[in-house]
Amino acid sequence: MEPATPPLDVGAVAVGLFGGLALFLYGMDKLTESLKSIAGSGMRKVLGRLTGNRVIGALTGAFVTAVVQSSSVTTVLLVGFISAGLMTLAQSVGVILGANVGTTVTAQIVAFKVTQYGLPMLTVGFAMLFASRRELTAQIGAMLMGLGLIFFGMDLMSGATGPLREYAPFIDAMKSIDSPLTAIGVAALFTALVQSSSATTGIVIVLASQGFITLDAGIALALGANIGTCVTALLAALGKPRAAVQAATVHVLFNVIGVAIWVWFIPDLAEFVRRISPMQAELSGAARLAAETPRQIANAHTAFNVANTLLFLPFTGLLAALVRLIVPDRLEAKARGVPRFLDDSYLTTPPLAIDRMRFEVGHLGELVREVQRQLERPPLDRAALETRVADVQTLHDAIVDYARRVLQKKVTARDTEELERVLGAANHLQNIGDTIAINIGSLVAETQRRGLEVSPETQRMMQGLLRSVGQAIGDASRAVADEDLALARAVIESKHEIMDQVALLKRRLADRLAVGGEDRLTLYRLESQLVETVQRLYYFAKRIAKTVAVDEPEPEMPLDEAA
Repeated sequence: MEPATPPLDVGAVAVGLFGGLALFLYGMDKLTESLKSIAGSGMRKVLGRLTGNRVIGALTGAFVTAVVQSSSVTTVLLVGFISAGLMTLAQSVGVILGANVGTTVTAQIVAFKVTQYGLPMLTVGFAMLFASRRELTAQIGAMLMGLGLIFFGMDLMSGATGPLREYAPFIDAMKSIDSPLTAIGVAALFTALVQSSSATTGIVIVLASQGFITLDAGIALALGANIGTCVTALLAALGKPRAAVQAATVHVLFNVIGVAIWVWFIPDLAEFVRRISPMQAELSGAARLAAETPRQIANAHTAFNVANTLLFLPFTGLLAALVRLIVPDRLEAKARGVPRFLDDSYLTTPPLAIDRMRFEVGHLGELVREVQRQLERPPLDRAALETRVADVQTLHDAIVDYARRVLQKKVTARDTEELERVLGAANHLQNIGDTIAINIGSLVAETQRRGLEVSPETQRMMQGLLRSVGQAIGDASRAVADEDLALARAVIESKHEIMDQVALLKRRLADRLAVGGEDRLTLYRLESQLVETVQRLYYFAKRIAKTVAVDEPEPEMPLDEAA
């Protein structure tokens, strides 16, 4: 007669398992949030320095994702770069491949026997968070609390599943997932539900540490988690620009094709990681399985993603072409004045939201340039000018409102300073639009109304000055969008060239005044005011450049221009 299966307190097991999972997920969220706050402003700079070298791209993607523990954050950055024209889809593919390697850091951490450090980390983190007045120290404390919650959650899950060791129905169920396809399906479904491949991998390692699953089953479950996380990428891309959908498609293709290849080589991968992982020869049976398998699964997870990255890296261009075939590029026509880059999904991470504002300032600069070009096509069309200026005002208001919502989040002093500089650049661009519409527009209109004729040579010199100032405005706004210090300095250094043009033009106007004529005095007044107002536009452009080149000397604006 077989011994009876001991009774199982299902409620206690469920509470411990799902309570531990809840703490694990919450800890992951807090850890990611803190890391983004600490490293957020540097992440864009790291990715922004990428060249076309796919290997460097993959290494950078792995590094950034390992730091922030979120491949979605890396993808969000890439979408912004692609949308702003700073990076091609082909360049982004290498970074996305590397991001998958970065996500394996979590599995490596939880595979160590560190769950007993969960409560000490929570204690130290809490003390740092609430006792420190320095923002960086507080964020490090929040990061430690997140890591402590992860370990404590793992400890709870491990304790809750302990009674299952002697529960025959559960043991039989675990044996059923020895089928690779079953294991992949179960893990993919669970990952899609909890929206975290790290959570799935963590539970797999907990089960392995209890001796419930074999290495082959654990590898299959880890492969399934890689497919399940694709759902997160697809959901994040819903309603987003085409670049976001294409980046998510790269993620899906990479993971699905990779799993489809490796599912046939699970025994070979298992044998490989057994050879490279620590052995516990002094143990035997279930005890040895429980001691060795967690580390082996973590190593298999890393080896799988590294091997896939190396396999796909030579074909990033081909993968990008395939993605464009599946998700074709589409011209997304938008009304003038409508934001291109301001997306509410970035508000939870202020450094990334501020980057979006930078891109939008570049867009605002394009609209202001359109306003300025109206002056280069005489006679002036006041209706068209007013329409363009209204577009500038609409987009400027959208940037200001976005800044307001960013400031409602928890923003560091450093991020606040960055936001103020970007907002200052937007304000200066809006002032340029207003100055052209109100001051220059009225001067040109009065000249036309009085029937005054500007000499061809004066017109030529005026158009040259307008083009130079317009170039400075465009370069300054691009310097903000791209954080291009060299371009910002070029705008500041162009002062001498523009002032020379202004001086020559003023000398010509004085010479023309001496010629005399019935309306010469009126024309001289209008032309002189026009030159001085165009000169004021350059000072605005210089102030925009100063928001990037913050160490450069302050612009010298004459008192009459500052009014």
